[in-house]
Amino acid sequence: MHDTLSIDEQQAKDRLESIWSEPGGIRGWISSTDHKKIGKSYLVTAFLFLLLGGIEALIMRIQLGGPDVGLLSPQAYNQLMTMHGTTMIFWYAAPVLSGFANYLVPLFIGARDMAFPRLNAFSYWTFLLSGILLYVAPMLGIAPDGGWFSYVPLTSEEYSPTKNIDFFAFALIFLTVSTTAGAINFIATIFRLRAPGMSVNRLPLFLWSTSTISFVIVLSLPALTAALVFLELDRLVGTHFYDIALGGEPMLWQQLFWLFGHPWVYIIFLPATGMVSMILPVFCRRPIVGYVWVALATVLTGLVGFGVWMHHMFATGLAEITTGFFSAASMAISMFTILQVFAWLATMFTGRPVLRTPMMFCVGFIVLLVIGGLSGVMTAVIPYDWQLHDTYFVVAHIHFVLVGANVFPVFAGLYYWMPKMSGRMMNETLGKWNFWFMFIGMMLAFFTMHITGILGMPRRVFTYSADSGWTLLNLITSGGAFIFALGVLLGLLNVIYSWRRGEIAGDNPWGADTLEWSTSSPPPEFNFVRIPTVASRHPLWDEHDHTADPENIRLLLEGKQSLATSSVEAADGQTVRFPSESVLPLCLSLVIFALCLSLIWQLGWAAALLTLLGFILTAWWMWPADKELVS
Repeated sequence: MHDTLSIDEQQAKDRLESIWSEPGGIRGWISSTDHKKIGKSYLVTAFLFLLLGGIEALIMRIQLGGPDVGLLSPQAYNQLMTMHGTTMIFWYAAPVLSGFANYLVPLFIGARDMAFPRLNAFSYWTFLLSGILLYVAPMLGIAPDGGWFSYVPLTSEEYSPTKNIDFFAFALIFLTVSTTAGAINFIATIFRLRAPGMSVNRLPLFLWSTSTISFVIVLSLPALTAALVFLELDRLVGTHFYDIALGGEPMLWQQLFWLFGHPWVYIIFLPATGMVSMILPVFCRRPIVGYVWVALATVLTGLVGFGVWMHHMFATGLAEITTGFFSAASMAISMFTILQVFAWLATMFTGRPVLRTPMMFCVGFIVLLVIGGLSGVMTAVIPYDWQLHDTYFVVAHIHFVLVGANVFPVFAGLYYWMPKMSGRMMNETLGKWNFWFMFIGMMLAFFTMHITGILGMPRRVFTYSADSGWTLLNLITSGGAFIFALGVLLGLLNVIYSWRRGEIAGDNPWGADTLEWSTSSPPPEFNFVRIPTVASRHPLWDEHDHTADPENIRLLLEGKQSLATSSVEAADGQTVRFPSESVLPLCLSLVIFALCLSLIWQLGWAAALLTLLGFILTAWWMWPADKELVS
């Protein structure tokens, strides 16, 4: 966006503001289809779940800070452990990345909104309400207690007769609706709404990772949904999918769960690597080394990720030929991450690094990723895995991957893109304190767990004896957890303070290269006055004028419009028209929420009525309106 606009340009801007503006207040929030508002809602909600999961973790660490601590009963500990793991893995780690993607993807590609704005709103409301459904259970005193993995037969009706596992299962089924809807939307947006000239070999690397994991979501989530549906049919209807006494197979749960579960690791990891691959070159003042190889490694990680899930089951007595294949695949997949790490290191060594807070979090991420990756390769060695299976060594590995390779890039993204979202810079001094508290706390808390696990401490135990030899290590881990939590709190306080009082950022405070920095901070509701054109991977670093439009064919002033282009070369643009804001996505989400509750309590008549109402709302939503058709 230029500082001075011509008369015609100003008139176009005024016209676009009148077209794209949405109502304010609560009405505007519940009906909004603006990807930026939805993205910010995702981020705020995901961080609230992060805080909930973090509080649960700190209570657990107080219980484990010394031997024979009596703060929690075994049942309470199991409930906290389940809620912590489920919240962090499902309701924080992937949704927070969806928040960044919702806000940034249209800005990256020069579009004015996501491909399906109402579906985008629906994906957010189902995410929020599925999390509320999960937390209804502890408010009723029946929190899930089967672990975030909920293995059968422990979660069967015989061993878990209350409704706790039903809340867990239906909340996750509800969440898969949200996640699948979001993935389909990202695929359509990235492949059809790119600015003219943004061919696939010019995509920002975050879009390679987001599109890859979107395909992974569509292909892997049905396995989780099937596993959960089978579980609920066993519990509520009396089928026998997992009942070995009546011809079922308990191992079927693990097969289905991990067929989804390990691809999910890359779903919550690959977009974070894409963020680092975009942030790090800006602070090294040069393009990333090996762009093509990094993009290829991203795609191959998603593909090969479907071939490593069985390594979670090495201790279940599988055939040697099976375990050998999955062991080899588990080692091979690390090569793609190694390739990305070398690309990042080469970019730093051949550039001129500037050590601002986003860069510090990127460097910290690389260190933690290497440690977590190495411990993962170690567990791919079958005899070693047999020794360390279900010990705290595995817990350490999980947290280095999920915290080190997700939370650190997320904070890098917050410091990097918050000026675009809010128009204000975040406090740099507070940012550096934020980083060091998190990094030191991370190393104290989770690196120490490797040693605890090697010494034989089992995971999922609620206490231990004084003569076990684990007391000092657990004390260090608990202390590190509180230091890490203080670092997270400093970062969130920095966001809150800087949002209103931070230094004015300007349009492109980092001197970055991608299209989101070509518009104002924060962006207008329509994102771009003119749909830009792209001539290189670095449109703001080259001499091409991406705003040039002498014939005014990219103004698109006849309603909510953007350009659709070809999937590969981003050519042959045609105009698409977006629907107006609507409360229908929220209404349909509320109906599904009520349907889940009626199924949990086995109210068949209510479930039938709500299903009918859901079909009516869906038909109303999908009913064609001439003014909203693609033109």
